[in-house]
Amino acid sequence: MHVAKLSVYAIDAEKKATKEVDTPAVFSAPVRADIIQFAHTQLNKNHRQAYGRFKYASLDTTSHSWGVGRALARVPRVSGSGTARSGQAHGGNMCRGGRMFSPVRVTRRLYRKVNLPVKRYAVTSAIAATANPSFLLGRGHLVENVPQVPLILDNSVESITRTKDAIKALEMVGAYADCRKVKDTKKTRAGHGKWRNRRYKQRKGPMVVYAEDNGIARSFRNIAGVTVAKVDALNLLDLAPGGHMGRFVIWTEGAIAKLDEIYAAKMHRGISTETELKNVLENDAVKAALRAPIRTKKYFQIKRNGLKNRAFGKKLNPAMGK
Repeated sequence: MHVAKLSVYAIDAEKKATKEVDTPAVFSAPVRADIIQFAHTQLNKNHRQAYGRFKYASLDTTSHSWGVGRALARVPRVSGSGTARSGQAHGGNMCRGGRMFSPVRVTRRLYRKVNLPVKRYAVTSAIAATANPSFLLGRGHLVENVPQVPLILDNSVESITRTKDAIKALEMVGAYADCRKVKDTKKTRAGHGKWRNRRYKQRKGPMVVYAEDNGIARSFRNIAGVTVAKVDALNLLDLAPGGHMGRFVIWTEGAIAKLDEIYAAKMHRGISTETELKNVLENDAVKAALRAPIRTKKYFQIKRNGLKNRAFGKKLNPAMGK
């Protein structure tokens, strides 16, 4: 249950609240980990690039079948004579140096379309999860020294233009420990990806969401693990990296003010506010409203096999007992 008011913290005074703002309705949206995971899995596939086998792989050598009568398979064989290659089976997927079975093609369906209501549900759920400290700790974020979750900074942070000033602002509110942890996790990628412009891997740190870019994007983007995004274009892949909800998000005051305007009408609202199903099933009002099951004589009749059960067989055929 979220509080009615949230504190706004200044960056020029250490953990000092300057004012209070109303809690956006989106922070009380239902959190659905399954929808977040599904939408993330599908949307993440849209970054893939098409690749495939060469159209004439292993088929560029002249070959033809020798036919029947030689006690050999009718697979095409390399033409010519005088070399070890001549006479070898060629072209089939079972041949040495042959093509692969069912080769990968560039015409594969790489991209996935996710329904708009599902994407909206996933994004609002991911935003609501950022306001729960348990989810943040479960993801491994260091928020023990942060004065409040969700953390809201005043609009002066949007005018920071230097990275060293941005680091100082994060240190003021106790959020830089999470960035320091991310910096220590940088390591070389295992596998061939290290040759393909993605040599290093590192964990995710805080995400900074702003309303107006007066220098905040350039100043925060070079801090290890930090993602900078505008509140008008929040991305599920950034809000829930890897499909795991609960990213540490730092909001500016202007971004918080815009959340209701953007997401209040699109937010999914649960039919019931009761989270315990047992309480619903045992409620007297619910029991009274339920339709009683129809129990006929046939409902209570037990099916028996007249060939195996002698007593039931006599009912079906009275002459059986004679």
